[in-house]
Amino acid sequence: MEVAILTVGDEVLAGDTENTNATWLAGRLTDAGATVARILTVPDDRQLVADTVREWSEAFDAVLVTGGLGGTHDDVTTDAIADAFDRDLVVEETVREDVIATVAAYRDENPETVEAHDLEIDVDAWAALPSGSRPLRNPEGLCPGCVLENVYAFPGVPGEMRALFEEVADEFGGDAVSVTLYTTQPEASLLDAVSGVREQFDVTVGSYPAVEDRNRLKVTGTDSAEVEAAADWLRERVEVVEER
Repeated sequence: MEVAILTVGDEVLAGDTENTNATWLAGRLTDAGATVARILTVPDDRQLVADTVREWSEAFDAVLVTGGLGGTHDDVTTDAIADAFDRDLVVEETVREDVIATVAAYRDENPETVEAHDLEIDVDAWAALPSGSRPLRNPEGLCPGCVLENVYAFPGVPGEMRALFEEVADEFGGDAVSVTLYTTQPEASLLDAVSGVREQFDVTVGSYPAVEDRNRLKVTGTDSAEVEAAADWLRERVEVVEER
């Protein structure tokens, strides 16, 4: 299963917000056996988001979009996904009720804040989703997510994104398996071993610098026996101090 991750937000591109969502999603998807084929961050540009979603929905098995959901002026993702599939925005009653309940709970818990700022919420703006999409109720916040065909949209707040992903986590998988070997050898001394294992086995091998003066070699493939054979070949040629 090939998956692409699209992060939306001017604040991410400006460096004001760290893109932990993409890293976390990539790790969860890889652990499930899926292959993350693309990770991209784009600004809050409705047309650009729509074009990217439309292109990627045809190119990959699934597209995960985070950020830009909601009812504020710069939240364009929901509209963009609707544009990508030529859908209207609609408000389902169950979604509206969930948003109303969330707002009511916030008012009860923060009466002074609500009164001080004369807080009013446009419920329909927060509850609107592309027609035909599957709503994902948000147990951690106000904004719902949704699934439309093979596109999954999550809020950008990390806690909310993770909670919504857990609702659909079992929809992602694949045959990819990997073994990671850690070594104290200098990275330059690993070149022959990396080249050799790539030539002899049907796997991909990445060589990466790591913390605590250890480098790591990650062997990935779709045949677990082939991956293990490649890892064994490397173990005979590299001073392995730890593996996962």
